Order: sequence, then structure tokens, then C-alpha cells
Amino acid sequence: MYRRDLITADIQKLAQVLARIMGLKLEGKLAEANQLFDETMEGGFELPKEILENEEFSVFENWLTEGNLPPEKLDSLSEFLYYELGTSADRNQIIAPKLNLIYQYLSDRHKIVHLVNLHRQKTIQQYLS
Repeated sequence: MYRRDLITADIQKLAQVLARIMGLKLEGKLAEANQLFDETMEGGFELPKEILENEEFSVFENWLTEGNLPPEKLDSLSEFLYYELGTSADRNQIIAPKLNLIYQYLSDRHKIVHLVNLHRQKTIQQYLS
């Protein structure tokens, strides 16, 4: 129970950070938003920028399987990555396949399927084409 409480508190903090990032983007403070995003990937998800932005898909896939993040945290990571889509075509090509892999991983390994994620997977297909 204690572990679940820690994960829940961590997810709540991450949700607040995501709201802050989105607010900074709306204010046009893109550099600050990007810096906070990168810091959150590294600190909150133990996902170095080099792995996220690596064009070699297997590098991210290895991180995902070896990282063993709890499903709640992976779902939170998917939120962060989903809101990164649409910033640029290059960014979409980097993020979309990895986001799709997270949704697939949640479904296959943790047996977690959300209607929101299913809809997002369909949206992601436009970035993968």
C-alpha cells in the first residue's frame, strides 16, 4: 500500500509539471517549457534526452523493457509525450513511434487499455505515415 501511495504522489507531481509545461507553451516561453520537459524526462522518468531523441528505435525499446517503470508512471509518460506531438514534423517522427510503443507495452505487458489511449493511437498514426 505504501508503494502505491508513493507512486500516486509522484504521478500527481508529474501532472502538475505537465500543466506547467503546457502553460509555458501557451505563454510562448518555449525554451523554458523545453528545459522543464527535458528535466522531467530525466528526473521523473529516468529517461535521458539522448535515449528519447535517439533515432535508433531499439535504444528506446531497450530502455522501456529494462526500465521496469510501473504502469501508472508509463501512463504519465505517455501524457507528456502525447503533448509533445505537433510541435514540428521532426519532433513528431521522433516521439510518435515511441509513444505508440508505450501504449502497446501497457496493453501487452500490463494488460492496461484506456479508451483515451486507443483514440490517441489512432491519432498517432497520422504522424507515423
